[in-house]
Amino acid sequence: MRISTRGRYSLEAILFLALLPADALVSTREISEKTGISDGYLEQLFILLRKPGIISGVRGAQGGYRLGKPAGDITVGDILRTVEGPLAPVSCLDKESCPSEAECRTRFTWQKLYTEIQHCIDALRISDLVRAYHSMEETEGAL
Repeated sequence: MRISTRGRYSLEAILFLALLPADALVSTREISEKTGISDGYLEQLFILLRKPGIISGVRGAQGGYRLGKPAGDITVGDILRTVEGPLAPVSCLDKESCPSEAECRTRFTWQKLYTEIQHCIDALRISDLVRAYHSMEETEGAL
């Protein structure tokens, strides 16, 4: 399983929003300037991220984007599944049933890996990334 640019950039943009004051609105242009992610690509990602309420947008001259819910209520899994789709390590786990399931000798391995990945990304919240970011900032500032 490989996380695409779509997943990496979505996580980067969500972390950027999470680091702002809760009521702050920010444009995709400003996010683009700070992160290096193109404005157009951010717009595409934000269309996907608005649907499940991960982010919210306000139109108008003073408009922009912000988190749609508290950072502690958004998991890395929520974001990745929204923009990447299913995160199964092999395609047969995405389907209701696999025609070779009965004779598949490695299904246990793939199922175990899939379960562990889901557990990991669902346990990691955006608030955890914010804390890690601030901790990293403090460490780098101390050098």
